Amino acid sequence: MADITKTPESDKQGWSTGTKVLVGIIALIVVIALIAVVTLTVAVLETRTGTELPYSTNYRVTLPDGEPITIGNSHILVTSYNDELIADVDGTKEKLVVGQQRVISPRHARVMVAGLPVLDTDFQITLTYLGSTGSSANFDMTVKTSTQIPEFVISKLIPSNMNAQPA
Repeated sequence: MADITKTPESDKQGWSTGTKVLVGIIALIVVIALIAVVTLTVAVLETRTGTELPYSTNYRVTLPDGEPITIGNSHILVTSYNDELIADVDGTKEKLVVGQQRVISPRHARVMVAGLPVLDTDFQITLTYLGSTGSSANFDMTVKTSTQIPEFVISKLIPSNMNAQPA
């Protein structure tokens, strides 16, 4: 005698429609997040004067002695000797001693994802010379911004050879 309670649909093993929709939504979110991370770019432009910069993020950084570094669109070259340092920022040279600061001209940054602007902020970088170790000059670096932005966006401005560590 045949079992009349069994139907072909009850033999199917698989996900319900709701589970399939949920997995699809999660997969879509992951794909969008990956596209955002891969296409995240920061364009640095000249800034307007007089902009307030109430937000700040601090880092401990090293600048390789005699090796040019680019932060945003500012070019920095440092040469150290004993406890003194010559800092050349965008062609302007200044002698620094331990504890002295060098302020880099304010700039404007536009953050884009997939070519679309998502955030605009003005920023200014201040470097405080801490001394030299080996072939590197050590600095405390403060990045002040006009709007609060995530640290991972700021880190896109900082070259990897500066070994930036949040302070």
